[in-house]
Amino acid sequence: MGPRTGERAEGNGEGAVKPLVGCCGFPKARARYWERFRAVEVQATFYQPPRPATLRRWRDEAPPGAVFTLKAWQLITHPSSSPTYRRLRDPIPPERRDRYGFFRPTDEVWSAWERTREAAEALAARAILFQCPARFRPTPENLEHMRAFFRRIDRGPFLLAWEPRGAWPPERVRSLCRELDLVHAVDPFASDSATPDRPYWRLHGKGGYRYRYTEAELAELAGRCLGRDGFVFFNNLHMWEDAARFADRLAAGPADPP
Repeated sequence: MGPRTGERAEGNGEGAVKPLVGCCGFPKARARYWERFRAVEVQATFYQPPRPATLRRWRDEAPPGAVFTLKAWQLITHPSSSPTYRRLRDPIPPERRDRYGFFRPTDEVWSAWERTREAAEALAARAILFQCPARFRPTPENLEHMRAFFRRIDRGPFLLAWEPRGAWPPERVRSLCRELDLVHAVDPFASDSATPDRPYWRLHGKGGYRYRYTEAELAELAGRCLGRDGFVFFNNLHMWEDAARFADRLAAGPADPP
């Protein structure tokens, strides 16, 4: 069993700042997960936030020093036509379907933020991720809604990360992250981060979910994130194995790619 990986590494790189490593969701039982990793990105909050009591129990079950991040509820970011809405506990009334997602200035989106913040507080989360679908494009209306949303919310102590998808010009992403104080969540093998000093990396698998990362790729990734204390979360079919191999590589300290 390898060491749990956190901000400070062990071994050859003792004392070096390194990112927290983990998975998007719990691919194993929570007790076993925490034996191996120190951070997790909770996915359940995206589909239907669990009750605060449930999330507080997850928090209490975790070992000292465990770090949670979570995905914001899909009602904030995704329109009601998204197939992920099938996992909602209560269906959306047909007459209100156009009031959800894309950071729209509606009571429904605002209520979804309140539920998200409540979940983050229950977990004592360090960060909240807003993942947008590819259909959320940089149109004037979407930009206006996004700016209004992030300027209005009470951020509390949370770092806010934003993962745009689709055709977003890099300079537009950089300017919005700077303007709205957001961290750019990105797959580092797909595109460059607009906020490289504050990495929030989500690895979805090269070319698809079934991808397994090579040792050379993990070595390259380790070299790119040394000296930074962000997050590296794996979100592929082999996330447990790949994240563990990457955590071991980070704990061993700097090394040349094989």
